[in-house]
Amino acid sequence: MKTAIITGSEGQLGQSFVSKLKQLGYKVIGLDLADQVNNEIDYYQVDITKKIEVNSVLKHHKENISVLINNAGVSVFKPFEERTEDEIDFVMDVNIKANILMSQIAYNNYFKLNNAGNIINIGSIYGMVAGDMRIYNNGDRRTPEIYGATKAAVINLTKYFATYMAPNNVRVNCISPGGIHSNQDVDFIKNYSNKVPMNRMGNEAELLSTIEYLLSEKSSYVTGQNIVVDGGFTCW
Repeated sequence: MKTAIITGSEGQLGQSFVSKLKQLGYKVIGLDLADQVNNEIDYYQVDITKKIEVNSVLKHHKENISVLINNAGVSVFKPFEERTEDEIDFVMDVNIKANILMSQIAYNNYFKLNNAGNIINIGSIYGMVAGDMRIYNNGDRRTPEIYGATKAAVINLTKYFATYMAPNNVRVNCISPGGIHSNQDVDFIKNYSNKVPMNRMGNEAELLSTIEYLLSEKSSYVTGQNIVVDGGFTCW
């Protein structure tokens, strides 16, 4: 059976990606900080910014792990003027450091040994364009500078690892979603949708065909790419 590791397995996107992986016949190893048990997967409550913790749980898995989905991501929502050092460290640790550590662990322990592998990173349109503060009202979860900076780093890491790991037949790609509907404020949904050529937010199900494509042999010559799924948001 094919086996995949996914970080942030218990979040909104993570749960949707897990369901798709299961549908495609993968055994799934989920890593998250959520204090819950997912009986559908091999779930571990682990801090992915700590290499020793990740290695301690993966040492039990000797099977041929062929896929890593770096899905975990965090943000903070205070205005830039109030940004703290702890907030900067928190976002950078999860969004950049953990991506590097997880990619290194998968490459060293599985992909390089098997001369095959597939990494899918989850980026964001805000790794490509700046957040428009005009669409947010007081109390909305604003897109901060540090989130966009780390997602830009994820896109760059995708390109770097794609070239670095290519000699070992490892493909590395990124999916950058636009705004995904998640019970946001009605005014925000309207303001955001007005900036999208398709005039709406997306939903997590609309990312699954791209996940499936990147996991399949149909994408065997695709690596180092940032695939944007945003309803046209970044066209304007």
